[in-house]
Amino acid sequence: MGIETLGEAWNLSWMIHVRCLDDGREGMKHKRACGYKKYLDLETIVCTRGRDFPIARIAERLRCPSCGCRQVAVMFNPPKTPQINSAAARPYRDVRFADGSED
Repeated sequence: MGIETLGEAWNLSWMIHVRCLDDGREGMKHKRACGYKKYLDLETIVCTRGRDFPIARIAERLRCPSCGCRQVAVMFNPPKTPQINSAAARPYRDVRFADGSED
C-alpha cells in the first residue's frame, strides 16, 4: 500500500520539508546559491490543496520564498513509529448539514 495523496500522508502523521534547488547560476553570471530549507505544516497544505491532491505533484505548486525559484525538492518523512493523526482520523462532517436542516 503506497501513500499517494496529501490526505493519506496527513492521516499517518508524515512530515514534509522543502529545499530550494537554485544553484546561483544565471547564464554566464554567478550569484550565491539560495540554500533555503524548511519544514512545512502538512495540515495547512492539506487545507489549501485538498486531501485528494497527489503528493507526486506538490513540487509543481511550490516556490522558494527566499529567492522565488520554482525548482524545489520536496521530501516526505514518515514517522519513526507508525501513528495515526487523531485530528485527521475523525470522519469528515459536512458543516452545511451539521444543524440537521437542509437549506
